[in-house]
Order: sequence, then C-alpha cells, then structure tokens
Amino acid sequence: MGKTITEKIFDLHHVDNPSEDTHVIKLDAVFCHEITTPVAINDLIMRNKDRVFDPEKIKVVIDHVTPAKDSKTATQGKVLREWAKRHEIKDFFDIGRNGVCHALFPEKGFVRPGFTVIMGDSHTCTHGAFGAFAAGVGTTDLEVGILKGVCAFKYPKSIKIIIKGRMAEGVYAKDVILSIIGKIGVSGATNKIIEFVGPVVDYMSMEERMTICNMAVEAGATCGVCYPDMTTVEYLWNFLKGDFKTKDEALKEFSKFVSDSDAQYDNLIEHDISDLAPMVTFGFKPDQIKAVSQMDSAKIDQVYIGSCTNGRIEDLRVAAKVLEGRKISDSVRGIVSPATPKVFDTALKEGLIKIFMDAGFCVTNPTCGACLGMSNGVLAQDEVCASTTNRNFNGRMGKGGMVHLMSPATAAASAIAGHITNSDMYKPKVTK
Repeated sequence: MGKTITEKIFDLHHVDNPSEDTHVIKLDAVFCHEITTPVAINDLIMRNKDRVFDPEKIKVVIDHVTPAKDSKTATQGKVLREWAKRHEIKDFFDIGRNGVCHALFPEKGFVRPGFTVIMGDSHTCTHGAFGAFAAGVGTTDLEVGILKGVCAFKYPKSIKIIIKGRMAEGVYAKDVILSIIGKIGVSGATNKIIEFVGPVVDYMSMEERMTICNMAVEAGATCGVCYPDMTTVEYLWNFLKGDFKTKDEALKEFSKFVSDSDAQYDNLIEHDISDLAPMVTFGFKPDQIKAVSQMDSAKIDQVYIGSCTNGRIEDLRVAAKVLEGRKISDSVRGIVSPATPKVFDTALKEGLIKIFMDAGFCVTNPTCGACLGMSNGVLAQDEVCASTTNRNFNGRMGKGGMVHLMSPATAAASAIAGHITNSDMYKPKVTK
C-alpha cells in the first residue's frame, strides 16, 4: 500500500513508538515567538533544564507586539532576547529585523520539502505549503522540542482536496480557502492533514499556497500540505543552490515528497472553483461564509490588510491596484501592515506604500498585533473590521468587536466604499 506525503515524512523522521498510537519524530526546526515561548523557557529554567537541542535549528522572532506596548510585553521580549543570547541562537529577529513569523521564516529559507517543524502557534500549518509537516503545539511539546529536538504525534491521517476549475478574474487564494472551510466546516479536518492538490494548486504561487495552508487549521487540520514542485524550488533557490547543481536536480530530490497514487485517505473531496465568487465571513466562525455580493453594504469601521495569511508582497500589490488614485471612505480607518521588512522595502520601492498612504491608510511596521487584538488595530465594543486575517472569533480583534474575513482586493474595495463590497477586479464568468 502506498503512502501519503506526510506518512513518508513521518517514517523518514521516526525515532520511537513509546505506545502503539504515539510516534516520536525528529524535528528539523523549532520556531519560537515572544507570546508562547517565554512560558516554555521559564518552565525549563524552573526544572533546571535551560538547554537547547541545537541552536542552529531554533529560529526566534518577536512579532506579536512589536515594539512592546507595555511592561508585560516588554518582559516577554526580554525573556526571549536573553534566552537567544544565552544559547547563541543566531537566527533571532529582534525589532527592526523582525516580521510576522509565518512570512519571515519561509522568506529566510528555513522551511524545505520533507521538513518537520513545530511552533507554539496554531498557524504553523502555513509551512506545509513547501511540502513539509508543520504543526502548532502546546507548551509541553514546545519545551520537549526545544530541549530534545523531538515531538510526539499520532500517525497522520489525511484528507485529499482536489481543487479543480479556474479562478475567475478577481478571485484569489483567500476566497478558495474560505470556500473550502465553508464546505467541510470548522471540524471537517480535525486531527487530520489536508493535502491541497489539483490544477488550481499547481498554478498557484508559493504565496498563494501559503495562504491556503495557513487556514487549514480553521477547518481543524493539524497541517495543510502542498506537493513540492518547480514553483517551490524557484522560491527557495537562493537557499538551495549550495546543495544542488541545478534546479532540476533539486526538484528530483524533492519529488519523493509526493503521495503515492495508491495512498489511503480518510476522505477525498473534489472542489470545483470555476464559478467561485469572492467570499467573506459573516458570523463568528470561519465556516460561516457568503459571497461578497450577499454582504454588500454591510457596516464596517476598520479595514485591516496584513497578517500571516495576506500580508505578503503579492497581497499588497493586489490591494494597491484597487486603491491607486482613490481615497478610502471618511467613515472607516484603514491599516496596512507589510508582513516582513523585505515586503515593506519592496512595497516602498514599487510605490505601493505611497498608494496606501495617499488613499488614507495608516502603514505600520510588520506585526501580528491587530490579528489577535493585542496592538496596532484593536477594535472597540460593537466595531466591525473588514480584514485579511484568518480568524473571526467573537472578540478576536478586541472585546465586543466583529471581524469579516476576506481577500486583500475585497478589503481594499470595502475601504473605499465604506462598507463591504466587491472590487472592480472581480469579473464574473459569463455563462451562455
């Protein structure tokens, strides 16, 4: 019987089976940020186990509240900063060099096909876009990963989602993943791996693949995975060319991380997006979705463009194209946060930052702050945000606030209109 990509990765990294249903695997990387890691660090210190398994394989960033907004967040940063220095962790990205972890770490080449990665962050599943197994974990698993370089999981069960058809003009990866979550529900992939395959995925850029894998967890999945291909190799080539003579050689090596044709799945779903329109959430769960046209004129107070889902350069280019030469409504405030310094710099050089500012947006440094209601865009009671982030839980962006999830194009168009609406980019297919 054949194996799925994740089964192949697990078998390659196998260390032990302390029980029949528990599989300990070796880790290629442990990612850390200042919200969840200080808890693990302090507990390890208390247990006289202030050690790291390999400082070369630990990657650290301050990204959720940056710069610090109060003494508590300053202390979180201090704990992380001192720990990284104490253990000579060279890949530590402090203020000025930092960015949103799930955008920064791939940009730095820290994820490769076949890798195993953990982090104390649920959206670690983003990195599965590279043909890796990447999972968010709790404090205890994070501590073990930091200390021993291993983590225990159940053997992976997978769902294959074959995405077929062709996206209409003005429909984006965010719309695709919202439609999938709407189809299978927030528990539709609980404790499973989602393999995203099919012609639509083959055509996607790495940034688009990261968007769909990022939100796999919103359907309950442990990880979202795409098969590595030449698009993957091209994205990583600057980091791979010391190990491979040619891109074809790298592709041949990474092609082993593709599921076998006779691999077994818990479920196989075909999802045709030929007639898909731009989507938006309407309630407090990511599977509560409607076409944007069904939410037209819905009230908003704030528009947020950024996050580990849609804060990359492709996202900013799309939003800026909608906004160019136009002003946002006086009734809303607009915030854009480029996901990394490189994204910010590229946007600056391409004139995108000027377009955002001329339109009336506040442009902030790279940060996760607004997404989970910590800084740089927190909502007040009864306020509503049109957002390119990944969660619309009740109070997610601030107590009593509501979040509508959407693509950067829809968010930009909504900022101009002062209410939820489709962008001019959307050109629905005409059927005869």
